[in-house]
Amino acid sequence: MKVLVTGGAGFIGSHIVDTLIESGYEVVVVDNLSTGKKEYLHDKAVFYNLELHSKQLDGVFAKELPDFVIHAAAQVDVSISINDPYYDAYSNILGTIHLLDLCRKYQVKKVIYASSCAVYGETGDYSIQESSIIQPISFYGASKYTPEQYIQLYQKLYGLSFTILRYANVYGPRQTPKGEGGVISIFMKKLLKNENPIIYGDGTQTRDFVYVKDVAHANLLALTKGENQIFNVSLNKKTSINELFLLLSLLIPHSAVPTYKPSRNGDILYSRLDNQKAKELLGWQPEFDLFKGLSETKEFYGKN
Repeated sequence: MKVLVTGGAGFIGSHIVDTLIESGYEVVVVDNLSTGKKEYLHDKAVFYNLELHSKQLDGVFAKELPDFVIHAAAQVDVSISINDPYYDAYSNILGTIHLLDLCRKYQVKKVIYASSCAVYGETGDYSIQESSIIQPISFYGASKYTPEQYIQLYQKLYGLSFTILRYANVYGPRQTPKGEGGVISIFMKKLLKNENPIIYGDGTQTRDFVYVKDVAHANLLALTKGENQIFNVSLNKKTSINELFLLLSLLIPHSAVPTYKPSRNGDILYSRLDNQKAKELLGWQPEFDLFKGLSETKEFYGKN
């Protein structure tokens, strides 16, 4: 069976590719390398350096005829979405529609879509379920939710099967400073250099950090389970940014102290996702608690 992974040279996508190949799948990667890196590509993956909007993508589908598509490519920076909403929508909404049209044309069996906790927007301090109100507070959140609606309509109108995975704050090796879990990458790099990290707001805002290898495993399971369903992929545990700094201080000796700055537009105060549905219907279980995942991530940054 063959899987086409968009963004497969990126942070999350490259881990998905590794997991798929280790599980015996043939993998085709489409990535424009805007944030991805060639050195993250598995040597058994077939690679095409293309934009999602490229007309050449039709030729890739015609040649490779993938059975499944995992759509991990995206513009993931909340700040960019607020400063340039057109570019954000062009990347995340129109790029996805082009991909869905090719999936329909070449009779792809199923699409797995990487969505985000940002679709929920500002919530109370509780565990968010998939049925919770959708109320994004950034253009990024809106541009991740709109493709969900298109995907569901492609299923109703054309029979294209899907699974939508709403990620919590993903972190781990190969991460860029951008994206929802990027604070870990930023803090680690600062502390390894004994530099003061910046905390926006008072640091009491909470995040639900999920390790990238657990996210990759969820994508693998979604190829054969969770038909036409939406799942949160999370640890279902809240960690404040101040607590994160203290945890990292246990792993990395330093004398740095945080610099506090005003909170930024589009930043959510609370985020914790209920993962019970994924456990029950996907048979997924996170294997990494936060400290274990941070330890493995620190080893990566210590060597790189």
